[in-house]
Amino acid sequence: MTQRYFMELAYCGTQYHGWQIQPNGHSIQAEIEDKLSKRLRQPVSILGSGRTDSGVHAEQQFAHFDLLEPLTDLEQLTYSLNAMLPPDIAIRRIFPVEPDAHARFSAFSRYYRYRITRQKDAFRPMQAYYCHFPVNIDRMNEAASILLKHTDYQSFSRAKAAVKHFHCTIDLAEWRPETGTDMTFHIRANRFLWGMVRAIVGTLLEVGQGRMSIADFEQIILARDRKVAGRAAPASGLFLCEVGYPKTVIP
Repeated sequence: MTQRYFMELAYCGTQYHGWQIQPNGHSIQAEIEDKLSKRLRQPVSILGSGRTDSGVHAEQQFAHFDLLEPLTDLEQLTYSLNAMLPPDIAIRRIFPVEPDAHARFSAFSRYYRYRITRQKDAFRPMQAYYCHFPVNIDRMNEAASILLKHTDYQSFSRAKAAVKHFHCTIDLAEWRPETGTDMTFHIRANRFLWGMVRAIVGTLLEVGQGRMSIADFEQIILARDRKVAGRAAPASGLFLCEVGYPKTVIP
């Protein structure tokens, strides 16, 4: 009988073509699988809680993998993997879970933050969106609150997304001012569509600039057409911050 393990990790996505393995670019999944397979001296595949896009970061991500033989020293494995991995990928812990625990399907929520800086920052140029134009945060929050009234977000999904439906349950969507003139968009849902958060942020910024009314924003949701929404905000400002699981999966 195989033993399933969960891995909690974080990464800066700037140098990678997203989480998922793909033929034409290096991914976080590929980097971890390579080092984990070398460390355990056997092929190991991992499956993540979600597929972050190229350039997107994660303060908390989970993945699972299965082994025929149980591991004896998980702390040492974590330490050695971190020594083998590049500095922009960090393994926080590895722990055993029940056989039916699933990094993707057992998760009941994903929480993202999108960071905007109003002043150019030389120390984190690829970890925030430098937004020099003025925006009205109150108008953006009024528009963001409309998201909680709907469930179909096809207008904010990439056209070629291979999904059965476009329904998501959003329970948090809010802009919050940070230190100085910076601001952060917080959004949490049971699931997200491909490119959804960046499309929402880009469209809300148009509301904040006065280029779109709040009524127009709701009509975009109702249209179920990606062509009518604003363009996606850059990947640099987006962070996957928290993945929620039942206590039966992660006590």
